[in-house]
Amino acid sequence: MIEIERKFLVTSDKYKTEAFKQSRIVQGFLNTKKERTVRVRIKGDKGFLTIKGESNSNGLSRFEWEREISIIEAENLLKLCEKGVIEKIRYEVKVGNHIFEVDEFNGDNTGLVMAEIELASETEIYEKPNWLGEEVTGDIRYYNAQLSKQPYKIW
Repeated sequence: MIEIERKFLVTSDKYKTEAFKQSRIVQGFLNTKKERTVRVRIKGDKGFLTIKGESNSNGLSRFEWEREISIIEAENLLKLCEKGVIEKIRYEVKVGNHIFEVDEFNGDNTGLVMAEIELASETEIYEKPNWLGEEVTGDIRYYNAQLSKQPYKIW
């Protein structure tokens, strides 16, 4: 499956009052090579294993494969991950016909708040909430795999 998403910085915490769902996420990476990343994630009470391919030239699209795994499997796989676990709170906010996932990072990435929106095509029109800031799609510094190695606190 091809994932098409845009990433933005967030300019205020207004998204918190607009969110319909909130989840704690802990994730690590078994592989962070540019050609493919292999991620283990615990979101709430569920585990996931995800493989993502290399992004296209504008950073909007890439292959993604994801499967739910047991929480025990996810916890065990997290122990095998490369250094730099990502911790964040995800807020889901419906804006028009889309859902923005707003990630408020903790730990070494405290202070970073980013919003992502998944689209059906690279040219799909979407409504922008007033708390949406600068677009950072394609900027590798904002990829979670990169944040695990080069956290926001050292920029």
